[in-house]
Amino acid sequence: MKAMILAAGLGTRMRPLTDHCPKPLLPIAGKPLIEHHLERLAAAGVTDIVINVSYRAEQIVEALGDGQRFGVSLVFSHETTPLETAGGLRHALPLLGEAPFLVINGDVWCDIPLATLPGLGDDLAHLILVDNPDHHAEGDFALDDAGRVRLDSTPRLTYAGLAILAPALVAGLPDDVPAKLAPLLREAIAAGHVSGTHHRGGWVDVGTPERLAALDAHLRGI
Repeated sequence: MKAMILAAGLGTRMRPLTDHCPKPLLPIAGKPLIEHHLERLAAAGVTDIVINVSYRAEQIVEALGDGQRFGVSLVFSHETTPLETAGGLRHALPLLGEAPFLVINGDVWCDIPLATLPGLGDDLAHLILVDNPDHHAEGDFALDDAGRVRLDSTPRLTYAGLAILAPALVAGLPDDVPAKLAPLLREAIAAGHVSGTHHRGGWVDVGTPERLAALDAHLRGI
C-alpha cells in the first residue's frame, strides 16, 4: 500500500511559527513533525509515499530529499496553490495508482499501529476516529457496533485525519481544482460505503502553537 501525507497547507493557525517555515517542518521532540510520520510509515512497511506540497514547497523537498535516509521512497505532488484535501488527492492520483492508499494529515500526531489497519473490501473509505478533543467537542461522525461510520447516530467521534481511501472516492473530481474531502465522505457514508476504527490511544491535532508546545513537552517527557 502507498501512503500520502498532506503537507500543502498554508499553516495560518500556526503563525508566526509558519511565517518562514512550512508547518510539516516545525520541530517536535527534536525532529520535524513530518519525520515522525515517515518513521511510523517505514516501521509499518509502508515505503512508497507521496507528499503534496505548495507553501514553501522547496523547503520540504530539500529537507526530505528522496526519503532514503528514512527507509522510504518519496515523490512530491506539487500544487501551484493549495487544492484542499480532496483536490490534492485528486491531483496526486497519477502518483498513487489504482489501489487503495493510506492518507495522513501532515498536522496530526497519532500512535495507532499503522500495520494493523484493515483492508477496504468494497468500501470507499476506512476512517480512524478518536474521542472528541476540547477544541472539537461536537465531533464529526458516529461509529456503530458493526464498525460502520454513520452520519446521524450518537455518540459522535472526531475524524483523526488518517484514513484508507479508494481512488474512486476522488477520481470524479476535476484535476487542479480545490475541493474539500468532507462532502465526499458524507456522500459515501450515506451510501453505506465507509467503515471505521475507534482509536483510543494518543492523538493530537497539532493545529496551534500551544498544541505544538504541549505535544513537544509530552514526547520529551517534560
